Amino acid sequence: MIHLNNKTILPGATIGIIGGGQLGRMMALAAKAQGFRIAVLEPIADSPCGQVADVEIIGAYNDREAISKLAEISDVITYEFENIDAETLRWICERAYVPQGQELLTITQDRILEKKAIQHAGVKVAPYEVINNIEELFLKSGMIGYPAVLKTARGGYDGKGQQVIKSEQDLVKGEALLHHGVCVLEKWIPFEKEISVIVTRKLDGETAIFPVAENVHEENILHQTIVPARISLATKEKAIHKAKQIADSLHVVGTLAVEMFVTKDGAIFINELAPRPHNSGHFSIEACLTSQFEQHIRAICNWPLGSTQLIKPVVMVNLLGEHLENLYAEIPTLQDWKVHLYGKKEPKLKRKMGHVTILRDDVEEVLHELTKSSIWKTVKEKIGG
Repeated sequence: MIHLNNKTILPGATIGIIGGGQLGRMMALAAKAQGFRIAVLEPIADSPCGQVADVEIIGAYNDREAISKLAEISDVITYEFENIDAETLRWICERAYVPQGQELLTITQDRILEKKAIQHAGVKVAPYEVINNIEELFLKSGMIGYPAVLKTARGGYDGKGQQVIKSEQDLVKGEALLHHGVCVLEKWIPFEKEISVIVTRKLDGETAIFPVAENVHEENILHQTIVPARISLATKEKAIHKAKQIADSLHVVGTLAVEMFVTKDGAIFINELAPRPHNSGHFSIEACLTSQFEQHIRAICNWPLGSTQLIKPVVMVNLLGEHLENLYAEIPTLQDWKVHLYGKKEPKLKRKMGHVTILRDDVEEVLHELTKSSIWKTVKEKIGG
């Protein structure tokens, strides 16, 4: 149940963040710029968010003692990712001010609940079937057709917990995912673009929407975000309308990222939701009048939302563990590149270590500039697993 308390949280107050990753870090930095103190709960010391927090509480996300400590010292509590225990969040909602509530987190943790909620909002998702066992997979794959994608209903990110089913012969590959629990079999959407829309909404319904972002993935991990998205004005308007429809239907407080597929004929299907700031919104730190992180803080603290106006065309590129060595070699030559590193200790293969943001007069100019860089060239020698 979302708190109906419409109080305003003022500078000097403490914002508690559940989760110590990079999203929490950037959220904390935005909050501290506005005069707030930060307390973070994270199982591991010296986390990316812990490095910039005023108070670091070490404990599991379902550790009631640690969470009680966070509640005691925080004037408002938020979370930086959705893989925290929903029952624990419900428990803390009864003891602290959590304007986002627990319901949205519960919905977005389960693909089945999420798809139903999107459809309830009047927005399309790809045709899908709920799969409980391998027999149902064989039976319902004929209804969905090929190709299709089998996904675990719970957990999974950056392509984990997924299996592409190209033909009947691939069905046996789905058995491993079914060992983890209920799955969803989705019809493959032959999309032309992947886009995302980030919406920030307050308890009173005030809403701000960031420019539509075009996303390019490599090996199921976000590689580039291009803004403005290279799609028609009609498609942009349709995407924004659908994102707002979902946010209003779910009574969102804070930030919601809506990932979408755009087909060749301009149809839009919702892929998934994230109830917090999102990787595809990092461009907003330099490229918008208000970043997604500042906007999130404004929403949960009941401040007026800021302008999301785009200052300049922009491309954001993720830095994974295998990119850092090349980045360090190129830093002396990077003209007007904004480099963000998250403070993670080990630069593991495929691990998100940071990102760069480049603003120019035209996104094609940025993309051409990026082709000259060796940072993202194929890495022959893999680093630590």
